[in-house]
Amino acid sequence: MVSSIGEGTLGRAGEEHVFELSANCSLTPRGARRFMIGITAVTLAVALYCTAYGYWPVLIYAIVEILALDWALRYSMRAAAVRETITITDQTVTISHREPSAERVAVFPRHWSRVTLHAPQAALHPSRLLIESCGRACEVGRFLTEEERRGLAMRLKQLVGNVNDSPAL
Repeated sequence: MVSSIGEGTLGRAGEEHVFELSANCSLTPRGARRFMIGITAVTLAVALYCTAYGYWPVLIYAIVEILALDWALRYSMRAAAVRETITITDQTVTISHREPSAERVAVFPRHWSRVTLHAPQAALHPSRLLIESCGRACEVGRFLTEEERRGLAMRLKQLVGNVNDSPAL
């Protein structure tokens, strides 16, 4: 899944770096509706044709297929709506994780924070990008590709620095 990373810088005195992370979903809600209507029409037309000739179980399977596709499409559209915002100021690192149903915010003191990129436990698993401080950790960029995650980790390490070694913004 390709995603987008946007970075903005605000002001000089209290400089603030903002990273907007979002999954790249090319399918719009309108496009999803049109897709479902088209697939439903074709599937039901074939199923009703078969039912007319006595193959009534085809209709049951067609309805189950349509419901399964509808569930998968809704799940995909919901996953595409996830947004993460990482805001780095002189004093804090704020991570806001927004989903359609909830929002979580974690605030860490920048001076005591560190950015770590954990290698995957298995070859085909993704790495994990964590921002840690004071015994707490927050994972960011789960939906990013490996290259994007590594690039974001390098940029965040430059801005946050190591514990007791926060660079100037």
